[in-house]
Amino acid sequence: MIRIQQLTLEIPKLTEECFAEYEIKHLKEKIIKFLKIMPNDLKSWSIVKRSLDARKKPNLYYSYIINVCVDKEEQVIRKCKQNNVSLVSEFVYQFPDVKPSINDSTVIVGLGPAGLFCGYYLAKHGFRPIILERGKAVEERIHDVQTFWETGILDVNSNVQFGEGGAGTFSDGKLNTLVKDKYGRNKEVLRVFVENGAPENILYDQKPHIGTDVLVDVVRNMRNKMLAWGATIHYNTQMTELVQNQGVISGVKDQFGNIYESKAIVLAIGHSARDTFEMCYKNNIPMEAKSFAVGFRVEHPQELINDELYGKNYPSCLSAAAYKVTAKTDNGRGAYSFCMCPGGYVVNASSEEGKLAINGMSYSDRAGSNANSAIIISVTPEDFGGQGPLSGVEFQRQIEKKAYDLAKGKIPVQYYKDFKGKSEHKGSISEHFLPTMKGEYCFANVNEILPRPLNESFLQGMEHFHKIIPGFADDYALVSGVESRTSSPLRILRDNQGQSAIKGLYPCGEGAGYAGGITSAAMDGIYIAENIALKFGK
Repeated sequence: MIRIQQLTLEIPKLTEECFAEYEIKHLKEKIIKFLKIMPNDLKSWSIVKRSLDARKKPNLYYSYIINVCVDKEEQVIRKCKQNNVSLVSEFVYQFPDVKPSINDSTVIVGLGPAGLFCGYYLAKHGFRPIILERGKAVEERIHDVQTFWETGILDVNSNVQFGEGGAGTFSDGKLNTLVKDKYGRNKEVLRVFVENGAPENILYDQKPHIGTDVLVDVVRNMRNKMLAWGATIHYNTQMTELVQNQGVISGVKDQFGNIYESKAIVLAIGHSARDTFEMCYKNNIPMEAKSFAVGFRVEHPQELINDELYGKNYPSCLSAAAYKVTAKTDNGRGAYSFCMCPGGYVVNASSEEGKLAINGMSYSDRAGSNANSAIIISVTPEDFGGQGPLSGVEFQRQIEKKAYDLAKGKIPVQYYKDFKGKSEHKGSISEHFLPTMKGEYCFANVNEILPRPLNESFLQGMEHFHKIIPGFADDYALVSGVESRTSSPLRILRDNQGQSAIKGLYPCGEGAGYAGGITSAAMDGIYIAENIALKFGK
């Protein structure tokens, strides 16, 4: 197979539907011309990667990596005489070729991306997993979340954090990850998403996303396949106790007293399962506090972001613009954007009574009027003000209680000029610019939530980002809080086979401290499924 790097195509001012036809036609022409072949010589081709190049705006380009199949490939490459052409072989992911050797089913605790993909691969290969999910099926969960946003009445087991699909279900559905992928799991995750209803472009876009509305359908389709393959799912079922004997797992117990016996327990509980963290700590499961990040959601008019990143009068076929910004502050902390949601909403993502946490969410069309992103600051165990593995959890609870009290359970929001305590009349965003939020909000002193050193780092980051994206630190940009669930505040330790020191226990995914988003959690779920198959298969 021939791979062409850096094949470019200027983006014309077309609608999205018209551009799709234009892209296929003109890429094919470019491939034929580039390789100096006849049209009939081109057997097949596919896009490996597509990324936006806006360095020469208002002229915008897509840059492509293309795989091409032709006869006499080496001869074609010699004739082409280009440095950005090479021969490659397609790497296809392979799950271990084993079959179950025992009747004992793996028990998976949690049905977020890690538990979902772990269960999907075990069920597909005959291992018949049993899955315990403390929340509800995704269809019922949607109703509970909407009710919470409308009334403020929280179901502590069925919310933005808990339930089938995990916390990522109510997000932008971003699928990019920085995790290295020498085993092909990243591409496999994307392939499975497409196989279950996601759009095909996530296989090659540089920053793939699905959106909450599509992700719900994908989760439902994956679940139905698992059930057809022999998996069992127990909703509204919380693991409350690990059953072990002399350092070896023998099963788990739920809140009703039911015991599920198994020699393999996958702990895919998500980063907000604080009561389960506490139970594991009391049961001497080895774990440690780890660094993560906290901060605020910042909103701008999406049109401001589009104009700055695309230029004026940009092509309508482009989706709402996304950015990624980072900075190093004077006190050595990192300040950076996280979970940027173009055309999205700030959402109340709380899961505990008397505590308030927020997140960002977009639908697949990213058609909302505002852009939002978490601007977060790195924190370490030294910041937590406590000792032990659960100190980061307590730190989260403290700032979430402040956020809750500040606006009596509503999302507290503040104009940037008020957050920093002065106005420099910077920018052009209207003072009538208002939030786009899921859940009630009110204006309050958001700058009272975090300790002063973190506020100072946030302000330094904002001013730095203003130099990159003019208007970013506008007086009337909106700041809301608190963004506290960026990743797990602890890590449940495991060995190179994915097992805890308690044999048979497999900590997995974001909650266990081994992932940082939908894709990396799904990849870790596959990794744990592989280890279980190799240990218990034949």
